[in-house]
Amino acid sequence: MVSFEMNDRKKIGLGLTGFGIFFSFLGIIFFFDKGLLAMGNILFISGVSLTIGLKSTMQFFMKPQNFKGTISFGVGFFFVVIGWPIIGMILETYGFVVLFSGFWPTLAVFLQRIPLLGWLFQQPYVRSLLDRYRGRRVPV
Repeated sequence: MVSFEMNDRKKIGLGLTGFGIFFSFLGIIFFFDKGLLAMGNILFISGVSLTIGLKSTMQFFMKPQNFKGTISFGVGFFFVVIGWPIIGMILETYGFVVLFSGFWPTLAVFLQRIPLLGWLFQQPYVRSLLDRYRGRRVPV
């Protein structure tokens, strides 16, 4: 059974995930600064691990259908650390899309329910685009 309570570990995990996204964004803005990108990756992975738990994180990344995304994300992280941030970020982006492609429909429903932003996602053209990709994984 999944626990939806927000304990201190999950709060810290969400904070680390948010800081990881923020540092990655700063690293991209500052012309692919490898230090900020590496820090963002470390914070993001540790935040996800704290939020959903270490066992669930390992199970998610080690699923056979997620191997391609996991390997791509890991190799991209390695390239960022050794000093090739542009190639690393391309690989990480590909791995991120492959890993989290199953969550896009859930994200689309969530975005449609946000008061002001939801209006944009409920427009006929955007809604038809979202409905077309609902329930499908990105082909890789």
